[in-house]
Order: sequence, then structure tokens, then C-alpha cells
Amino acid sequence: MTKKTTAKSRLMEAVHDTAADLHRLGFIDKRKMQRYEALCLQPVPQFDSERVKALREKLNLSQAVLASVLNTSLSTVRKWEVNEKQPSGPSSKLLDLLERKGLAVVL
Repeated sequence: MTKKTTAKSRLMEAVHDTAADLHRLGFIDKRKMQRYEALCLQPVPQFDSERVKALREKLNLSQAVLASVLNTSLSTVRKWEVNEKQPSGPSSKLLDLLERKGLAVVL
């Protein structure tokens, strides 16, 4: 686990860093390391209609292209932007990645 992560607090960051070192040395298996990551890391933020639309416009994408990038339907993206539905699960995670890292990360 060499990726840089955002911890919930400094204490959780220390726990995560220690677990990552133990994983790297072979004392913690991959499954247990994933549990530490779930415990220590920030949850994926919620995306409301304004945030989805602002992100799409910032990336200069149409609703259809954003739907394709997220592997969802055009109607789903439209419903997110008019606040009929909220992104959840993998869609929220992908939106978070797009917002933090940019389009190149998910393509």
C-alpha cells in the first residue's frame, strides 16, 4: 500500500502508517490492511446536484460523456443534476476521484 491517503485524524494517520509498514514487511495480509484502510480513511463525500454539475462543468464534459466515464446512464446523470437522485456507491467514489485527481485517473 504505497498510495497517499487522507486519514480521519492524526492518530488514525499514525495507525494507518504503522499498519502499512507492517503490511509492507509481510506481518499484515492484504485483507487485514483493507480493514485498517476502511477504519482509518476519510469516507467518500456526498455529491449533491450542484456539486455534480459543477464538477461536470469544470471538466468540460457533457452529461452524456460524464455518464460514459462513470459507466452509468445519461438519465442517471440528469437525475443527479436535478436532485431527483443522489450518487452512491461506486459512482460516488468515481466522482470523488474525478474531483480530486482529474479525468485522466479514470480513463
